Amino acid sequence: MPETNLPAAATAHVASPPRSLRARSLCLAAGLALVAAPLAVADSPTEGFTRIFDGKTLEGWHGRPHLHPEKYATATDEQKQKWAEEVAAHWSIDGDELVNDGHGAYLTTDKEYGDIEFKIKYRTVPLADSGIYLRGTPQVQIWDSTEERKFNLGANLGSGGLWNNSPGAPGKDPLVKADRPFGEWNDLHIIQVGARTTVKLNGQLVVDHAIMENFWDRSSPLFAKGVIQLQTHGGEIRWKDIEIREIGADEANAILAAHSTDGFEPIFDGKTLTGWAGAVDDYEVVDGAIQCRKGKGGNLYTVDTYDHYVARAEFLLPPGGNNGFAIHYSGKGNPAHDGLTELQVLDDTASKYANLDPRQFHGSAYGKVAAKTGFLREVGQWNFQEMTIRGSKIKVELNGNVILDADLAEVKEFMKDQTHSGVDRRSGHFGFAGHSDPVRFRNLSIRKLSAEE
Repeated sequence: MPETNLPAAATAHVASPPRSLRARSLCLAAGLALVAAPLAVADSPTEGFTRIFDGKTLEGWHGRPHLHPEKYATATDEQKQKWAEEVAAHWSIDGDELVNDGHGAYLTTDKEYGDIEFKIKYRTVPLADSGIYLRGTPQVQIWDSTEERKFNLGANLGSGGLWNNSPGAPGKDPLVKADRPFGEWNDLHIIQVGARTTVKLNGQLVVDHAIMENFWDRSSPLFAKGVIQLQTHGGEIRWKDIEIREIGADEANAILAAHSTDGFEPIFDGKTLTGWAGAVDDYEVVDGAIQCRKGKGGNLYTVDTYDHYVARAEFLLPPGGNNGFAIHYSGKGNPAHDGLTELQVLDDTASKYANLDPRQFHGSAYGKVAAKTGFLREVGQWNFQEMTIRGSKIKVELNGNVILDADLAEVKEFMKDQTHSGVDRRSGHFGFAGHSDPVRFRNLSIRKLSAEE
């Protein structure tokens, strides 16, 4: 469960656990007999994974409470010491198991992670309530699914859900109840790409590629990177076999592309510009991708027109690269002004763009609505973008993060008071607004939507 009262204190790194932290056993909850024999800790991590709890020490971990991650850097030495003391008082190592008595600061990784595959085993007791914070954000829920007092909160549905998502949002409630009886170890397996989170509990899918909301600011995506925290309150919980694998850009893109594929049709054959019109001489096919020729800058667009649809694309930006996705383009003029909009494609990390209007940064509806920034992959890596267009409404999801969700019909102020004659267009071509840079596009597909979708 989430904490209802946020502490005012900020968070900070505790360099190393106090000397007083040593292996010890904690008493079990009153009246509980853990009858199942514990599973033996694996001799080595799963292939490709790194064990982040060695079964002996808390190296690589520190104490931190439930706080906004951005306050982490402002913590005082006194706060650091307090959290370290809480770890010493409430966390222990019992054999190969990491134990918490239901109190104290959360155990937190020193390292921040982005896209990951994460595995952990846990065993808990009646009335316990815990969870796993991802990127410093609550949480994959763990609790007593038999506690009737919390059935109104969803405890009867089981563990593994993204409990802090909004009511009714995908992922908030687990798809199935997969908790094992008290005394048995539970296996939790998480894959997170961007804010897209998949959870398996004891081999059963409980969250399927759902957006994990940013608890701290629901108007913004989840942080691009952050710590993992093991939440503590309500009763004893034991953890072991904690291991992680960082997911690279190509694999992350493949994971994103593999979901909800029904109805998508390719609009680029990977070899030729068949099906495309406009400035075909300003573009070329290079290694299975459409690339704007250096020094050229015309508009390339599909022969077909679309109204309601979802478009998917991968793109590769050179340093300082600039292009754009033309939405509802008429085939004439500037897509940013004469179409519904141009969705900016831009290396906005380049110093030459530091002083742009926010409505010019990557993913923005050019000159109309600013996108959230900080979610592009490093220059030289392929990005995955999904764009949903329903009438005047546009949603942009970049690398698993929703960076724009806007109704352009509601925009009243435009950058530099520019005229946008195409803002009322509700159908047109899909394409690219070339700006002389060798930006590449591949794996292009579109799924048409019905008016009801």
